[in-house]
Amino acid sequence: MGTKRIKYSPEFKAKVALAALKNDETLPELAARFGVHPTMISTWRRTLLEGASQIFDKGHKLQKETEAQVDVLYRQIGRLQVERDFLSKKLSL
Repeated sequence: MGTKRIKYSPEFKAKVALAALKNDETLPELAARFGVHPTMISTWRRTLLEGASQIFDKGHKLQKETEAQVDVLYRQIGRLQVERDFLSKKLSL
């Protein structure tokens, strides 16, 4: 008989990983408290530490993407204004 894998929510993983980072309890104590294997806690803690810089980088990436979109839109507005002005001159002749 196979055992069923349990899928933990990202919120639960973050909670356990943060508890592991505090170092208030040992891994076996945390494992008993949360009902997960100590190896999983170590993996989640490592993942949290490796991905922490990306959390702070997301805002910076969004700002760059937004600025790029604004530049494209301003160029498009300028092109449309030139076309409009050209067509209005041609129609008025």
